[in-house]
Amino acid sequence: MLNGLWAGILLASLLAGAATGRLDQVTNALLAGGGEAIELALTLGGAMCLWGGLMRVAEKGGLTALFARGMAPVMRLLFPGLDPSGPACRAILMNMAANLLGLGNAATPFGLKAMAELEKENPRPGTASNHMVVFVVLNTASIQLLPTTVATLRLRYGAASPFDILPAVWLTSLACAAVAVTTAKILGSASALPRRPAERGRSRRKRASGRSGGRAA
Repeated sequence: MLNGLWAGILLASLLAGAATGRLDQVTNALLAGGGEAIELALTLGGAMCLWGGLMRVAEKGGLTALFARGMAPVMRLLFPGLDPSGPACRAILMNMAANLLGLGNAATPFGLKAMAELEKENPRPGTASNHMVVFVVLNTASIQLLPTTVATLRLRYGAASPFDILPAVWLTSLACAAVAVTTAKILGSASALPRRPAERGRSRRKRASGRSGGRAA
């Protein structure tokens, strides 16, 4: 999907450049953009290696275990019934720690592991559980204490104080996370409510008609 999208954008750019007589400018932009992309990747790679290495040291030194114990009340509130010391919670906490440092790419592997562990505890495999939904919205609206990636980009492009956006980042990320988690909790509670007798009757009739249609076929 994304490969087709990028190929379409590239083709449209070439066609537009040829139609307007600016194909040489499009070619120069492609060549210059490739070099800038490599420089940007190396710049971001340095910051990610630094913080990723510190997270690995913290994990080996037992700081993540202390973090898990400190976050246990929050985890019980967000994910009731989930073992705070289990593999799912550990992966969720590592994902949250990476997001707190603004390391979105480093948070991705922990997020995938957390979803795999949550699926193992899912009472309805193949259907997203409430825990999975809450984790996804929490990860998407990630609270960031240090927006490392954004600060690195701002430094790369000449910002005198890359971290002067901290108050705005704290306010917006906290507000987004609060709204996202509250909405997920409300919708999760609504879906867990027992259905009215009329709804149950309609559901039974639909299942019965489906079975009779299958036998007739």
